[in-house]
Amino acid sequence: MRSLPLTLIARLLPVAVLAAAGVAMTTSDDSDTSATPSGPSPQTSAPASNAAAPRYTKPPGEACAVLPESMIKDLVPGAKPAGNELKSSDLNRRTGCSWHALDDFEYRWLDIAYNVKSVAGKQGEQGKQGKQQGDGGSAVPGLGDDASVAEKTTKDDDQGIREAVVTVHQDNATVTVTYNGGDFESHKAADSDEIRKGAIGAAKKALAALDD
Repeated sequence: MRSLPLTLIARLLPVAVLAAAGVAMTTSDDSDTSATPSGPSPQTSAPASNAAAPRYTKPPGEACAVLPESMIKDLVPGAKPAGNELKSSDLNRRTGCSWHALDDFEYRWLDIAYNVKSVAGKQGEQGKQGKQQGDGGSAVPGLGDDASVAEKTTKDDDQGIREAVVTVHQDNATVTVTYNGGDFESHKAADSDEIRKGAIGAAKKALAALDD
């Protein structure tokens, strides 16, 4: 077995730490922080009968099982299909999973994150506002209520890494997929078309799992 290059070791340490906190960092808490008064409240009106119920009550219970094993092997060669559950302070709203591996110096990282709000329709509205303000991504037609993909290439110590982040809004849920990689022998970033298509394909499967 070949020893890992110092560049890879230095890169994996901070990436692993960030992955553990990825869901909490990229999602916000929509908890109701207002206090509820004790005792009877005769002036409290009943909920409007036409108020829409949220489509999703919670994210998938096993985020690491939402992608087919064949897809994981294809996108992240050498990774264990079981993946690594991302930490979350509220598993009823936020879950996620990540896979990463080095296969003969070809490195790939994939993670998915779910964020389910308690109010119907809010996620889609936020997504449209983000596009109007310009989030640096391009639209992905036919995926959820709206979806976008943002791509970038970074270089650190002469090592290139290409990354694509797909953000999908569907009713009260948001699915975020991050996929990146590079060759630690040639120092080249992974192919743009491969990373983009891989991220979008994983996002489609991850979104479908919400309705399973």
